[in-house]
Amino acid sequence: MHDRLFEDGLLRLEGGRARTTRRWQAALARAAARLRKEGAPWIDLRLPIAVVLAEEYPRLADVELAELVEAMLPIEEAEVGPALAPRPTDEPATNP
Repeated sequence: MHDRLFEDGLLRLEGGRARTTRRWQAALARAAARLRKEGAPWIDLRLPIAVVLAEEYPRLADVELAELVEAMLPIEEAEVGPALAPRPTDEPATNP
């Protein structure tokens, strides 16, 4: 089932690990924007991931959809993790 995500252009292999494609990233951004506009609560990444996958694969059984969401979650967390990590400041540290 996970091979399907590669075959359908949602994932790519880079440096020995699964990475999301621009196609996936754009779809996730659109889903997140739509959910925010509709006032959906932000619980975690599962919600926009589920929206994208449900739109991409409308005929999947619920259990299959859930499996794909759980497969995509750690990949997406790894992708956005660096963007959410604290950035070092340019200011030198001061001693109290």
